[in-house]
Amino acid sequence: MNRALCVAVLGVVFTSMAVRAQSVEGTWQNHCASCHGKAGKGGGAGTRSLISDDLFSQDKDRAFFDAIRNGVPDTAMPAYGETMDDARIWGLVVHIRELQARGLRQEQGSPKPEGGVFTSAHHAYRLESVLEKGLVTPWAVDFLPDGRILFTERPGRVRVFVPGTKPELMPPLHGTPAVRDRGQGGMMEVAVHPDYAANGWVYLAFSDPQGEGGRRSMTKVVRGRIKGDRWTDEKTIFQAAPETYSGSDLHFGCRIAFGPSVNGRRHLYFCIGDRGSREKAQDLSEPNGKVHRLWDDGRVPDDNPFVATPGALKSVWSYGHRNPQGLTFDLDGSLWVTEHGPRGGDELNRVERARNYGWPTICFGIDYNDTPFRTPWPREGEDFTMPVLRWLPSIAACGLDVARGPMFPSWKGDLLAGGLAGEVLERVRVRGGVLIEREELIHGLGRVRDVACAPDGSIYVALNDPVRVVRLVEAGSNGNTGSK
Repeated sequence: MNRALCVAVLGVVFTSMAVRAQSVEGTWQNHCASCHGKAGKGGGAGTRSLISDDLFSQDKDRAFFDAIRNGVPDTAMPAYGETMDDARIWGLVVHIRELQARGLRQEQGSPKPEGGVFTSAHHAYRLESVLEKGLVTPWAVDFLPDGRILFTERPGRVRVFVPGTKPELMPPLHGTPAVRDRGQGGMMEVAVHPDYAANGWVYLAFSDPQGEGGRRSMTKVVRGRIKGDRWTDEKTIFQAAPETYSGSDLHFGCRIAFGPSVNGRRHLYFCIGDRGSREKAQDLSEPNGKVHRLWDDGRVPDDNPFVATPGALKSVWSYGHRNPQGLTFDLDGSLWVTEHGPRGGDELNRVERARNYGWPTICFGIDYNDTPFRTPWPREGEDFTMPVLRWLPSIAACGLDVARGPMFPSWKGDLLAGGLAGEVLERVRVRGGVLIEREELIHGLGRVRDVACAPDGSIYVALNDPVRVVRLVEAGSNGNTGSK
């Protein structure tokens, strides 16, 4: 190879290495901003703004990726496929989505009430305060048949709230399990058995401490009964093997959902995050990154998909999940999960038997340090189930329920999805596995930790930072179940 050719080749190599070393923001500034503008609003070379609702739609993801990779004929848009790998190209799509979200928020704002009333596509509603003080980091909400409300607090407590004209938050129950209150772990889910009136069972999920000083933990599920001010009759439903316990403070999950009655019994579904060990989400011998399925008494159903697979955990129902923190059945009997992506790429997935949801092999997000991670589409030979909805940028999806009951009849069957970092509650309509409609119901009131539809159809929202519990009621209704 002659000297000139060698220098040229090395130049291409070093240029390619430099591109890979750049942050996604740096790549945008160096290669895109001169035409598309720093904020994506266009200007250079006559380019139009990217900040519009139609371009923000998720069905444009592939079009943006292909335009960057292959260029756009008869325009000034060059092809970058020879100098950037696919992960970096997808990182630019994520960056565009962040710019779009920021620009659209500035233009359109958040849902705002007029005279205390919010207006949505199908219902007018208002917010009522349920609790303004007394709780510490509320994590989950559920309802007892007699009208009392259960709350968990992440530091390790379970509380009973008695609504009414003189609402009262009772002291923490005595005898609840010890938890490892660190990072994202603590007392998490509370779920009342659908047949509570007959059996009295309440289920808890929490970070179970083990080892010296409780320095290692794993998600554990138990059930028990509430008698007066005490937690009693506790039984372990799921506990992972001791070697799976970790010192990580990340990605515990965990939500619980009950299936329909089968000869007087119900299946119990619960989700566990990857605990920060992303590769374990693909390992069927590990509990991490899975949706699990047991009978409600903890026994393994004979028809679980991996009961005959050597080395696999018999409780696994689906896998390839990152950090699922929303789980519910819709009114048609489909099971849905919302889960955190990294920076971008939160997902709403319909959970199906034995399916692989791809983490960490595919991902709609990028790394938190603004560097590329993966592309979101399966390659040839890969069989992954894709989300019905992905959130770009991330909302830190947390809390999920389905609208039911008499209060909001035009929302009946719609999913209600919360977001921590996004400080958002969204209504999501899916029919036949296809996304039909979505809209924000609240934004900017605090980190949405849980969403729970009450028996009367009102929608309870547990907020962190600031700590509050509010509920959505139909405009004109007279609830007054909480403290003002």
